[in-house]
Amino acid sequence: MVGCEGLGGILMKKDGTSELDMFYPIRSECHADIPKTRFKLRAGKTLSARRWRAAFSEDGHLDIAKVLRRIQRGGVHPSIKAVVWEFLLGCFDPNSTFEDRSQLRERRREMYGTWKAECQKMVPAIGSGKFITAPIITDGGQTNEESSTNSDLQDQNGVMSTHLPDSSLDCGGHVNNAVSDNKVIQWKRSLHQIGLDVVRTDRVLVFYESETNQAKLWDVLAVYAWVDNDIGYIQGMSDICSTMVILLENEADAFWCFEHAMRRLRENFRCSTSSIGVQAQLCTLSQIIKVIDPKLHQHLEDLDGGEYLFAFRMLMVLFRREFSFVDTLYLWEVSNIDWFQLMWAMEYNPNIFTSYEGPRDATDSGFAPKINHKLLKQYGEFERKIVTTGRREQHSALAVFLVASILETKNKQLRKKAKGLDDIVKILGDITGNLDAKKACKDALKIHKKYLSKTNKS
Repeated sequence: MVGCEGLGGILMKKDGTSELDMFYPIRSECHADIPKTRFKLRAGKTLSARRWRAAFSEDGHLDIAKVLRRIQRGGVHPSIKAVVWEFLLGCFDPNSTFEDRSQLRERRREMYGTWKAECQKMVPAIGSGKFITAPIITDGGQTNEESSTNSDLQDQNGVMSTHLPDSSLDCGGHVNNAVSDNKVIQWKRSLHQIGLDVVRTDRVLVFYESETNQAKLWDVLAVYAWVDNDIGYIQGMSDICSTMVILLENEADAFWCFEHAMRRLRENFRCSTSSIGVQAQLCTLSQIIKVIDPKLHQHLEDLDGGEYLFAFRMLMVLFRREFSFVDTLYLWEVSNIDWFQLMWAMEYNPNIFTSYEGPRDATDSGFAPKINHKLLKQYGEFERKIVTTGRREQHSALAVFLVASILETKNKQLRKKAKGLDDIVKILGDITGNLDAKKACKDALKIHKKYLSKTNKS
C-alpha cells in the first residue's frame, strides 16, 4: 500500500475516487461486478497525515476531540487509516505517550507471537504462508488420514493440507494451564472453514491475489479462534478481519485491531440452537419500526417478517457486503461527510481504552463519571447524544438505526410490492451498491431522535 505524505497531498487535491485504486486496487476482471465507490478524498475535510501529526503533543498525547471533528467532516486518508483505526477501536489511549504506546505495542506483538507459536505446534501450516481448506479432523475427533499422510498434500483448490499431531498435544498452557482435548478438537475443526471463507473474502481485491496475504488472514483468524474460548470462529468474521489485514502491515497489529473490533461485535456472532447472535438487535429494530412507523411494522408482521431476519446480514457484518470496500471503510468511520456517517467515530467513547484494559470491577460497576463540556467533545456524535440524554438502550447501536433508515427509504416499495418474505429479501437485496448512504445515515440520527422522543412520552 502507498503511504507517503507527498503522494497523499497530491491525491487529496484531485478530489476523485480513481486515486483510491492506488491504495485498494480492484482486479481488472471484477470492475463490472462490484458496487460503485462513492467516497471521494476532499482537501480540507479528510483527515490528512499533516493534520494527524498536528493533533499530538510533543510527548504523544492525542487531541482526540480535534481528530473526531476532522473525521466526522471527511473521513481518514488511506495513508494514515491504520494508525487512526487503532485509536478509534480502543487499542490505544489518547492520553498515553509515544513511549507508552511503543511499549504496549511490543508487549502485544510478543503475546501474539506466543499464541501463534502454540497454534503452530498443533498445526504446522500456521505461519507457513499456506492455509487449509480441507477438513483435518473427523467428527469423532480423529486426524483425517487423507489430509495428513503428506505434509505437502494439495487439496482440490491447490491449498496445502497439513499433517497434524495428535489432538491431545500439550500446546504450552499459555492460554489455559490445562487445555482440554475438546478445545483442541473444536479449534481444529474450524480451520478448514476459516480457509474456505478466506478464499471467498474480498476476492475482487488485488491484495488477495497473493496466497501469502490470504494465509495472513487465515493465520489471524486461526489464532483468534484459539484464544476466544467462548465463541471461537464464526462465518462472517473474515469480512471484519480482512479490513484489518489489508490496512495493517504487521500481522500482530492487525490481530489486535481485529480483537478490539470483536469486543464490540462478538455478540453478533454468538449463536445457539435457539437464538442467533444479532437477535437482540433485530428485536430492537422491530421495536424502533413499530414506534416510528407502525403501518410498515404491521405490514411486515402480516408477511411473517416481524422478526426482521431479513436484516440479519447487514447487522452481523456491519453492511460489509452492501458497499464497495472503500465505502465500507468510510461508512465505519465517518460522520457528517458528503456520503457517509460514522460508525466508529460517532460511537467513540473516550473511556474505551480504560474499559478494555482496566480491572473488570472498575468498568462494570455502573459508575458514570461526571461529564463536563470539555470531556463531552471527546465523544462521538451518536455517543454524545446518548450521554446527554441519559438514555442508553441495550443494543441501540447506530447500525440498528441505519437499518431502520434503509427500511424507511424502501417504505413504499415494501408496503406496495412485498407480498411475502421473498419479496422483502429481493427489495432489500437490490440496495447493494445503490444506497444513498449520506441520506440513510442522516436519517438514522433523525430516527434515533424521533424514537427517543416518542418513547420518552410514553
